[in-house]
Amino acid sequence: MESIKSGINAVSDKVQETTAGASKEANKETAKSDNASLGTRASAAKDAVGDKADEMSSGASHEVNKEKAKN
Repeated sequence: MESIKSGINAVSDKVQETTAGASKEANKETAKSDNASLGTRASAAKDAVGDKADEMSSGASHEVNKEKAKN
């Protein structure tokens, strides 16, 4: 039962990792945009850093849960 739960958590973590990565890329593009205001660009840059942290955290959790699901 525990391995099933870990498998489900691994899938959820992978979805969160992918979502954070997509958000990070979108924020990076906004931060680089000449059409956005300075405040918008700064906010997008800050958000991209947060998204990268979320992406890395979810990726690490995904790997842990994937290994647990194998056992």
